[in-house]
Amino acid sequence: MSMKNVTRPRRSVLFVPAANARALEKSLELGADAIIYDLEDSVADEVKAASREALAAHLSAHQHVPFERIVRINTLDSAFGDDDVKMAAEAGIDAVLVPKLERPQDVIDVARKLDRADAPENCRIWAMIETPRGILNADEIAQLGSRSSARLSAFVVGPNDIARESGIRTLPGRPYLVPWLMQIILAAKAGGLEVMDGVYNDFKNVQGFEAECVQGASMGFDGKTLIHPNQIAGANRGFSPSEDEVAHAKAVVELFTQPENMSKGVVSLNGQMIERLHLHMAERVLAKI
Repeated sequence: MSMKNVTRPRRSVLFVPAANARALEKSLELGADAIIYDLEDSVADEVKAASREALAAHLSAHQHVPFERIVRINTLDSAFGDDDVKMAAEAGIDAVLVPKLERPQDVIDVARKLDRADAPENCRIWAMIETPRGILNADEIAQLGSRSSARLSAFVVGPNDIARESGIRTLPGRPYLVPWLMQIILAAKAGGLEVMDGVYNDFKNVQGFEAECVQGASMGFDGKTLIHPNQIAGANRGFSPSEDEVAHAKAVVELFTQPENMSKGVVSLNGQMIERLHLHMAERVLAKI
């Protein structure tokens, strides 16, 4: 699934721990564009099996929801990854989020396991890029986005793990992280993938969070992963187009739908030359409202 085929926004993508029964129920009414049900970092080893069963029951009971459902599995080399993939394949979810993904083969391995578990074709793979090796290999990984057999459709940045493994200091404005984030974004766009910005840890710092949303949207991220429901509204605002952007996008789409322009590659709008590429950009803007 390439970016140009995306028909729904992913501005706010909330992590919800599968071990928290109350959080699972609350997730149904929060207003996030997508929910990542987490079986990895937020779930202790001794309760992973029970959490997986509880999540499977929750997903089965609530199949028709107005948001995307993603399950973050444990790595395949752990004691839990295979069972996580099997459960996810049977749950009718939108995507599996693979943590600490570092090589194209990691995507292929998960895709094969989904295939063997008879997961529907529309069950995609989201890849967490959160290690130095993952960043260095982001372009090779993203190239799998053009292969339907690989199921890959999105990158998710893991800034906490990147900071831990690289030793950089996490400062306001992310000065040391931004070059690597842009590298991940560029790889994702080249591969036709969506790409989600990482979490903002200080959920009580509303001003800092909203500033990072504006930064992320300006950098080219399609949305932001979140750790607290209070961040949903800010992310939806930060990654939504402005009124002026929406008005311009509607004008571009309307212009190209006029009978006299349907076969043209270039048209004029308010004294500016508008090409077909601007039409695709306009459609992407309108998909986010």
